[in-house]
Formats: sequence, C-alpha cells, structure tokens
Amino acid sequence: MTDRPNNLRALQRRAFLAGTAGSVLAPMAVAQTASSSPRFAPTPSQTLGPFYPRNAGERPEEIDADLLRVEGDRVLTKGTPIYLTGRVLDRRGQPLANAAVEIWQCDGNAVYHHPAGGAERDRDPHFQGYGAARTDAGGTFHFRTIRPVAYPGRTSHIHARVQAASAVTLATQLYLADDPDNRRDFLYSRMSVDERAALTLKFEPTSPAATHPLARATQQVARVDLVLG
Repeated sequence: MTDRPNNLRALQRRAFLAGTAGSVLAPMAVAQTASSSPRFAPTPSQTLGPFYPRNAGERPEEIDADLLRVEGDRVLTKGTPIYLTGRVLDRRGQPLANAAVEIWQCDGNAVYHHPAGGAERDRDPHFQGYGAARTDAGGTFHFRTIRPVAYPGRTSHIHARVQAASAVTLATQLYLADDPDNRRDFLYSRMSVDERAALTLKFEPTSPAATHPLARATQQVARVDLVLG
C-alpha cells in the first residue's frame, strides 16, 4: 500500500482551524458544589476527522449497525470481530432514547472506506466502514464491527458521533488501552488521565450466553458510556 496517504498533517490542521490547537478536547466538567454540579462529566469531544462521510456519496450502500459480513458463524471480514455496545446519557446520568449514534473506522488493511481514505483496491470488501444506529428506551446502542487498528499517522481508534434532540452533538474517538502507538499519537498524547479513561474501550471475551444478535460470531465485547453535555 505504497500510495496509502499519511493524513497526520491534515488532521493537525483541522484541529487547529477548529480552534483546538491548545487542546483537541472539550474541557471536562469543573467540580462545583453538590447542588449545582452535574453528576456526570460530558464525554470529551475530538475532531470529526477527514474521513467522516459527510454526504450520501461518501457513505456505504448499506447503512446499519452491522459493519461485518458473516456467513453462518464464519466471519469474512478481516480483523478481530467485536460487539460494541454502550449507553448515551445526559449529564444527570439519565439515558437518552432514540439518540442517533454513528461509528466509522479503517478496515483490517488500515484503509478507510472513504474517497480520501486510501486506495480502493486495498479495501476489505467485506467491511462496511461506517454504521448507524438508534439508542433504545434505556439509551443503549449496539454495533458489530472489528477491533480498531492503526493506520499511517494515527493510533488505533473508532470514531463516534452522537446526536440527541435535547443535547449538544458529540463527536469523539474511542481508543484501546495500552496500545503502544498511543503515546505517539498527537490526539491521545494530549489527553489527561481522566479524559483517556472516558475514551478507552473496555473489552472482555464475548459470552456464549450473549443474546443480542450483533454479539453473534464476535470474539470480544467493548463497552463505553457516552455522556452528552
């Protein structure tokens, strides 16, 4: 993949132009008195990135919560299949139903399924690249995707964007704990300990007793709560 672009400079410029040169993250909630302080700090925001599909022409033909191609229990998609789940909450810790959740990431070949994301011939044809879902009454969302991998200029991550009627739209990125590329990543390296904890995916083996359809044929479960300000 010799023509695979390294987008580090483009990403850094986007962060700067967005007014986030000093910090790529939205500030965490400041501690106040018990009577005025929210119970939950908003999830730190991060740059949307150059590979967000901003129009229908940049999105896959099929847009759903299953980014993998599976035949029976055989996963055709390259990479480690995971079940990604979590909740969308407000600052009081209350679940937000019917919130729109989007995720996108590069495939197992380190290529985004986006016009600027790398050579089309190098894409994994069995990976959707982008997915969308709605939270249920308990604020829970569900996706089936792959464990994120690094690509030139960035550590492993999954992008997420959340919209709810009663809250500010959140764009952020979710990371792997102890990934050796984290310390060299220009976004991850600027985060505080608390910010990293909020954006780190929590993994465990997929239980044989898992009942959600998107848990089928996955090896790991990743869980995260996303708090909207």
